Amino acid sequence: METFVPKTIQDEMNAARLAGMRRRSRLRVHVGERIYPVLHLWRDGFSVEEAAVPPLRGLVDLYDGAEHLYQCLIVASEADLGEMRYEFKRSTLAHDTAPLDFYRDPKTPVAYLPGK
Repeated sequence: METFVPKTIQDEMNAARLAGMRRRSRLRVHVGERIYPVLHLWRDGFSVEEAAVPPLRGLVDLYDGAEHLYQCLIVASEADLGEMRYEFKRSTLAHDTAPLDFYRDPKTPVAYLPGK
């Protein structure tokens, strides 16, 4: 049994599906000074709304609200049902502090306490 859905109805259903994903997601992709909502994030990539986001490529930053998650090098993968999918060529976990270039002894004092 086949179900026929008119193209206008199918387009409206896809638009409603994308709007729902946009509302639920806190994820954002930052490209320079521009910020775009992310619809889905998975281990190897993410997707954005095809009509609302220009083609992306190169180095981008992924955020969850205000928290910086990853710095990624991306390449476009495919467009499907109004979503543009991107794959990570490289994905680096973002840190809030710079990495140390020396060994920090765990027994060293954390602060200086003056004597009386």
